[in-house]
Order: sequence, then C-alpha cells, then structure tokens
Amino acid sequence: MKYMNANDLLPDGLVEQLQEYVQAGYIYIPAKQHKSWGEVSGYRKELKQRNDKIIAEYRTGRTIEELSIVYHLSIYAIRKIIYQK
Repeated sequence: MKYMNANDLLPDGLVEQLQEYVQAGYIYIPAKQHKSWGEVSGYRKELKQRNDKIIAEYRTGRTIEELSIVYHLSIYAIRKIIYQK
C-alpha cells in the first residue's frame, strides 16, 4: 500500500476537518467492498469443490488413508474435511 499526502489528494476543507481528529498520523481508509480470501481468484470455490468430492468419495467407501494419498493431504486434513460442521 502506498502512502499519499492528503494535501495532494483531498480538498483543503476536508483536510482541515480530518486534522481535528488526527494530526501528523496515518489513517487507513478501507475499500468500499471487501472480498474474502479466494473470492477474486476463485480458489475458495475450487477448494469447496475438492472438499465436496472428498466427502462424496468417503461416503462411497474410500478410506481416509486412500483419500490422503490420492489428494496429497495429511490424514488429519482429510479428517477435518470429512468431519467439518
């Protein structure tokens, strides 16, 4: 994130109003809409699809050990996926 000088960016009146609250400090201005991790890249959706597939395979009889080998995940990770609420 790049810092910008408020005097270069904002009208003088607004800068004066802000100085009533903060002087010579930093203010973080969040984006209007924040997206959760993985929403922009689509990775969250990919993980959900993979996890749903793991659960479906488990329900059809595959063991946790087999799933850990096929998906290159630890047994602990497979258990977390299967037993999630």
